[in-house]
Amino acid sequence: MTRLLHALALAALILLSLDARLAAVQADYVSDCVKEDAEAQIWGCTKAIESGRWKGQNLSWAYNNRGTAYDEKGQHDRAIADYDKAIKLNPKDASAYVNRGTAYYEKGQHDRAIADFDTAIKLNPKYVAAYVNRGLAYYVKGQYDRAIADYDKAIKLKPKYASAYYGRGTAYYSRGTAYNNKGDYDLAIADFDTVIKLNPKYANAYYNRGTAYNDKGLYDRAIADFDTAIKLDPKYANAYGNRGFANEKKGDRDNAITDFRKAIELHPGDRVGTSGLKRLGITP
Repeated sequence: MTRLLHALALAALILLSLDARLAAVQADYVSDCVKEDAEAQIWGCTKAIESGRWKGQNLSWAYNNRGTAYDEKGQHDRAIADYDKAIKLNPKDASAYVNRGTAYYEKGQHDRAIADFDTAIKLNPKYVAAYVNRGLAYYVKGQYDRAIADYDKAIKLKPKYASAYYGRGTAYYSRGTAYNNKGDYDLAIADFDTVIKLNPKYANAYYNRGTAYNDKGLYDRAIADFDTAIKLDPKYANAYGNRGFANEKKGDRDNAITDFRKAIELHPGDRVGTSGLKRLGITP
């Protein structure tokens, strides 16, 4: 998950906002509160919180940052408690909602995560990380259309955001697989087309598009996709087996046998290879 962390620049602004007499005393707390080391971050933020001198947005910032440190350590309940306090102190801080949503996601509470990402986006409609994180939450819930829409939005806002492209490709792939399983082969093929356009070296996309072509009876197209999948991954047993099936359907007995045997060689007991050889009267 993408998590927004306030950086040293924000810490500097907080120092400027502190009473000049307190700045020197609190400077160490701020510097520790933004460190990458989780233990140091927790220590610094806790000192700042317990000092009783931080108020309002500054105190919210300390809770928010300590929450990210707890998240880093896998202590998501503690993190959520801190984000709750940060949000109560500063209800318009979109980052606190994104961070709490991230913690809920890590706990498997995807609906709560989505609700927090919704709020973050409402507060800041250009919050790229909120779209990417909500897209991931929709993805794990199997709501691929919504996931793709969120990744599209993130990419529109930040065209070079690699995580958004990766997430969108994964969502297209999973939606294509779901279409394939439902027998919606044309929709599946369209999604795999998109995945291949996004990542021309993704062997699984060619394989799955090939299976959709097989199911439609377009065996030449299926074989071409299995050829590419095998070229990208020479040990792809399923691609050999399904190419063997396509060759069998085309009446190309010799190539079908060769493919079925290769599938079994790579994956002893391979179901497609074994059943294919038996249909052709060959002992596996």
